[in-house]
Amino acid sequence: MAVRIVTDSSADLPSTTAEQLGITVVPLHIYFGEQVFRDGVDLQSEEFYHRLTHPGRHFPRTAAPSSGDFAAVYREVARDADGIVSLHLSAKLSGTFHAAAVGMTQSSIRCPVDLVDTTTASLGLGLLVIQAAELAQAGAPVEDIVRITADSIPRVRFFGALDTLEYLHRGGRIGRASALLGSVLQVKPIVGLLDGVAYPIERVRGRHHVLRRVSALVSECSPIERVAVGHTTDREGMEALATHVGSLAPHLPVLRARCGATLGTYLGPGAFGAGLILAPSGHSAAPRL
Repeated sequence: MAVRIVTDSSADLPSTTAEQLGITVVPLHIYFGEQVFRDGVDLQSEEFYHRLTHPGRHFPRTAAPSSGDFAAVYREVARDADGIVSLHLSAKLSGTFHAAAVGMTQSSIRCPVDLVDTTTASLGLGLLVIQAAELAQAGAPVEDIVRITADSIPRVRFFGALDTLEYLHRGGRIGRASALLGSVLQVKPIVGLLDGVAYPIERVRGRHHVLRRVSALVSECSPIERVAVGHTTDREGMEALATHVGSLAPHLPVLRARCGATLGTYLGPGAFGAGLILAPSGHSAAPRL
């Protein structure tokens, strides 16, 4: 018997990573008009971005898994677990955490379930989930996993460059990043996620300068304990950022991920960025505009 880790599809975990670490992923739902898909199950990233950018398509909307979805997952996972830690994207961004809480009650299982609102999403959430899963595989008890996760959450940073703010704006998740609206052509917004809310960092003109600035933001966050890079449709930008991270912290493995439909709905095509967990001594302030 062991501790099992559950998360949602907004964590953007590569399927091989989830499988290797025994992580159960509950998919969010993506709607294109009346069509509904399960993120990462019925709708893979390539098909999603094709639909997202195809002229005349409905703009997608996202929906949390149902409480019944979570109840079914918890019953299944509890069969070979003596504890479950369930980590999810910010409750300020989605009803997923609430659905998980209701599903935990509905499941009527004896196995204890600890729910964690990570206050982040995507690469930031994914790193916390991987950390929890590695602790579970090492035999750590639930209380240690929850405590270490809680200690790590304030040290998470997630930021990157967008091609446009249109998708954050249309999806209703723009938050304080609205300060960057109205950028002129070729000026790219750099935004971050802090305490569950999108916030502005700055505008940068030209792709070369965007890469340099995002790389500099990573450098400013050093020392780093864990790191991931990701993209929506800009693999080149992601790989350039990975190269920089490799030179900055050659001892760290760099997780590469593609943002799926849940975050892709709001980030849009052409985005790339980084998720970090700062080392305990590296409590640098989040970069701001």
